Amino acid sequence: MSATPAKPPIDVVLIDDSEVVRLGLSALLGTDSGIRVVAEAGTVATGVEACVRVRPHVVLLDIRLPDGTGYDACRQILKRVPEVRVLILTSGHDSTMVDEAIRAGAHGYLLKEVDGRGLMNAIRDVAAGKSVLDPTVTARVMQLVKSGATGRDDLATLSPQEKRVLALIAEGCTNKEVGVKMSLSEKTVKNYLSTVFEKLHVSRRAEAAVLYAQGKNRERDAS
Repeated sequence: MSATPAKPPIDVVLIDDSEVVRLGLSALLGTDSGIRVVAEAGTVATGVEACVRVRPHVVLLDIRLPDGTGYDACRQILKRVPEVRVLILTSGHDSTMVDEAIRAGAHGYLLKEVDGRGLMNAIRDVAAGKSVLDPTVTARVMQLVKSGATGRDDLATLSPQEKRVLALIAEGCTNKEVGVKMSLSEKTVKNYLSTVFEKLHVSRRAEAAVLYAQGKNRERDAS
C-alpha cells in the first residue's frame, strides 16, 4: 500500500518592523517542517506587496509599522488576497486594539510573549480556519463583556441565522464576506448584527466574538 503523501507546508509571511524579531521568528518556524517562511517585510507597503506576490496561507503581522498600522496592512492584504489568514502578533494587549484588529478582518491575535509551541499551534489553527485569541487578550476583552452584564444564557436567545452570522464574525469575516457566504445583502447582515449585539448586551464585534468563543468552550466542556 502506498504511503500517504505528506501535507504541503503552511506558507507564512512575516511582517514586523524589527529585523531582529523577523530573524528570530524565521529561525523558530524553520524548526517545524510543516511551516515555511516564504517572505519577510518591515513595512505596510512591502508587506502587502509580498503577500500579493507569494500568496501565503498565513500572515504574522505586527500592529506597529513605520508607514502605517497593522490594521491598515490587514485590510489591504485581505482586499488583495482574500483567501489569506491574518494572525496578529504584537506586544500590545489593549482590548480596543483587539477590537480594531477584528474589525480589520484579522483571524487571530497573539502576544509576543507566546512560546514557540503555542505560536506554531496558533499558525496551524488559523490556517485551518479557526480563530485564535491570546488568553490574556481574552481576559481583557471579557472585562468589557462583564461590564455589559451579559448573562451566559444570552447566546441561547439568538436565532439559528443570527448564530451563523455571529460564528462568521468570530472567524474574522467582514460584513461583506458574511453576506457572500450566507447569500445575504450587506445591509441585511448589519441588521442581523444589530440584533445580535442587542441580545448579547454588547456594542463591539470583539465582545461578541469572545462571547461566542466562550459559549463554544462551554459546549465542549459539557460534552
